[in-house]
Amino acid sequence: METLFAFIGTPFVNFMKKMDKFGTFILFQLHLLPLIFKRPWRIKQIFEQIEVVGIGTFGVIFLTALFTGLVEAVQLYQGFSKFGAEGFMGYTIFISITRELAPIFAGLMLISQSISSMAAELGTMRVTEQIDAIETLAVDSKKYLIIPRIIATTIALPLLVLAFDAISNLSAFLMAWMVLDMNPTVYMDTIKQLLDFSDIGTGVLKGLVYGYLVGSIGAYVGYHTTGGAKGVGLSTTRAVVLASVTIFIANFFLSQTYLLLKW
Repeated sequence: METLFAFIGTPFVNFMKKMDKFGTFILFQLHLLPLIFKRPWRIKQIFEQIEVVGIGTFGVIFLTALFTGLVEAVQLYQGFSKFGAEGFMGYTIFISITRELAPIFAGLMLISQSISSMAAELGTMRVTEQIDAIETLAVDSKKYLIIPRIIATTIALPLLVLAFDAISNLSAFLMAWMVLDMNPTVYMDTIKQLLDFSDIGTGVLKGLVYGYLVGSIGAYVGYHTTGGAKGVGLSTTRAVVLASVTIFIANFFLSQTYLLLKW
């Protein structure tokens, strides 16, 4: 009987613990939002973090975007050529990249490159009591440490999405033209005829939302680290996993919202 109750009760208890942590995260966000609009704004720190997040992630974004475009061209050509519809490749690749692939892949690369280091940095500061030292000086540690990082990721990710759009679409075009021997004029004409700037805007908007979410998650997990060096490692892993899953969940709801607005 005890085994049965343990089998039923353990998942419930674990679920309630996770809900408690989720509630703590929401309260953390409610405390942070007013701080974003409160002086001082620490512009220098924000630009420093944008440099770390944006320029620090651009290299991996470039490689990911380059090969994403190449693979998109090869795979879609194989499918479209069976129906004689190669002319629609350009626009199909364009919308698949700008609406979905660019914001998701750029967000995942940002997480692996910058959010992990953000969580590790804040976690190290927490376990070595540097954050406590800042607060003893009557400085709001959240305003000083977290807000510049969240603003930086919110600004940097949409810019990285635009860079991903440009690089991947260019590489797809070059692959279709120079390797697959497609007519470049036909390829570009479908894009020009069917292009809607909302296709680009949707991806940029997603990047804006993802940037805020992953920055908040990385900061929250790192800020609440416990357990010394082992805790820092666990927090880094947790931040990467939670931020990655959050992007896919948010992508579903944003895509559904976009479809509803289009209707």
